[in-house]
Amino acid sequence: MRKPTLDLEALRSFVMGIELGSFAKAAEHLSRSTSAVSAHLKKLEEQIGQPLVHRDGRNVKLTSAGQRLMKPAKQLLAVNDDAFLLLKQGQINGRVRLGLQEDFGEQVLTETLARFSRAFPDVEIEVKVMRNAKLQEGIAAGSLDLALVWALDPPQSASVLGTFPMQWIGPKDYAITLDKPLPLVLFERPCLMREQALQALDQQALGWRIALTSHSLSGAWSAVEAGLGITVRTIAGMPKSLSIIESEYLPTLPFLQLLMLETEGTKNAAVQALQDTLEETLHQRFSALVC
Repeated sequence: MRKPTLDLEALRSFVMGIELGSFAKAAEHLSRSTSAVSAHLKKLEEQIGQPLVHRDGRNVKLTSAGQRLMKPAKQLLAVNDDAFLLLKQGQINGRVRLGLQEDFGEQVLTETLARFSRAFPDVEIEVKVMRNAKLQEGIAAGSLDLALVWALDPPQSASVLGTFPMQWIGPKDYAITLDKPLPLVLFERPCLMREQALQALDQQALGWRIALTSHSLSGAWSAVEAGLGITVRTIAGMPKSLSIIESEYLPTLPFLQLLMLETEGTKNAAVQALQDTLEETLHQRFSALVC
């Protein structure tokens, strides 16, 4: 008996719809009509012979069959995208110097390097994990080819990859009280997120104290996990043991733009290939936030 072949475009619509929580949003991201995405889902359900999703109010949730399909669907799409990238770019060699924040130093960097090395094994990659100011200096000095940086108000000429809300982050079930100063775990100065957090608290006349200052993100996460206080970051790189704190007492924080900075001059094929791979990884991991 001939086994049916799952349609990759249908799988992409299915995965995107679940990640965004809406098939209408998936259609917008994929530049397709909502009816086309709905047809993709219907086709998959007909091939599998079981419903893949059900609606709970406005939310879209996976059925048991949908849960089983999600992991292999992502794997099939990753293999397809790797193959396309390899065939599109051809044989590439050379060297790329990449700089990025600690926020992206684990999952995003790991996934990017794994995909890139499979497609371009002859390219040498130099990675530097640094703070915002150092990354910008590296681009300006020409010691980096690419850099991921945060910006509050980027220039119109900047290459904006996505928009991330700054969040109050702490241990799960953390309770905010106003009877004592709010304990904070923050980066040492200069730090854009530190400045925004303290400014927002002062504007709302909320008492605060610095419980711990860290020069590394891993140190800050460890302190928050240990219960020393709460911090301000985006969801990028947030440990699963922590959670976003929703409290009427905490001020709303501004959004940050994620920028891709490039050194001036002619971009070689290796740099372009790594940039494409990095942007695709970011889009897959933060599909609701990254263009």
